[in-house]
Amino acid sequence: MNIKAYKYLSPILIFALTWIAFTQTGWLTWSPMLYTWVLLPVAELFISPNSKNMSAAEEALAKNDPVYDYMLYIIVLLQYGLLFKFLLVMQQTNNLQWWEISGRVWSMGLLCGTFGINVAHELGHRVKIYEQVMAKALLMTSLYMHFFIEHNKGHHKNVATPQDPSSARLNEPVYLFYFRTVVFSYLSAWKIANAEVKKKGLPTLHLNNEMLQAHLLQLAFAVLIYFVFGGMVLIYFLCAAAIGIALLETVNYIEHYGLQRKASLDGKFERAMPWHSWNSDHILGRLMLFELSRHSDHHYLASKKYQVLQHHDEAPQLPTGYPGSMILALIPPAWFFVMNRKIKKLEKR
Repeated sequence: MNIKAYKYLSPILIFALTWIAFTQTGWLTWSPMLYTWVLLPVAELFISPNSKNMSAAEEALAKNDPVYDYMLYIIVLLQYGLLFKFLLVMQQTNNLQWWEISGRVWSMGLLCGTFGINVAHELGHRVKIYEQVMAKALLMTSLYMHFFIEHNKGHHKNVATPQDPSSARLNEPVYLFYFRTVVFSYLSAWKIANAEVKKKGLPTLHLNNEMLQAHLLQLAFAVLIYFVFGGMVLIYFLCAAAIGIALLETVNYIEHYGLQRKASLDGKFERAMPWHSWNSDHILGRLMLFELSRHSDHHYLASKKYQVLQHHDEAPQLPTGYPGSMILALIPPAWFFVMNRKIKKLEKR
């Protein structure tokens, strides 16, 4: 067992802060947001990126160390535990100010995006059935189960091409990107799922259709929340899920903004290479998102587990860590000013 593995337990601090947000009042209801969107981005401005890779021996040990997997499984339990707590406390909001209620909803939304979808992304690339089930269970906390289908079978195939709704185009504001990626990723997931059931000789609306399964499960989940916790709590949950989705799509936006794979004369695209994804070696963001920011290596070999993802010298680097870059993306003129200059430098290589 590698003691270094336990650094990936640091994101549990966000769960602890969220518990505080759910059980306390006042500014503490916003404590997870302050930590994630103020403290972390500011800290990463002063902490140098770490581009060091594991040695071959260290990578071999880490790859087979089950502790790294167990930490992901713990996240699944924590996510559902905090969701249940959220649903309970949101039944009793009579003594809260509107901004305190908002703080709790945004805190739950942070969990939905940071852990509900991001850890699902990691587990969704695994081959073990129980890990894929956990991935879908996490995605259900954001009502975004079709991500499992489109990301694995659509995005990884079409990344950094015009065919991919999750790859942001040059000079495309993030707010227009939200509409395009949400709508067309959803339609793409239906297209993929429908094609798979047709290959089996089955009708589109068959229970073997993964998209139909996802919708039925999510509907049942929402109905359960309504009858157990009430209509107002369901609305709070839907708002938190929407926040989680927005966080995911903001990450998608910064990961491939303005980068394009070259097409050959026959219309096929070159293989996805390290220079087709934006990366960040800022350590706090890396730990918080289980190395998602070493995104080039993930696309180069999607089956790689998070703990052995590597830095590539030829991979373009974001100006700061993921939290800070996401904030920058929300200010399109500033984002274009910084990132378009970086793209021009890449084109001169």
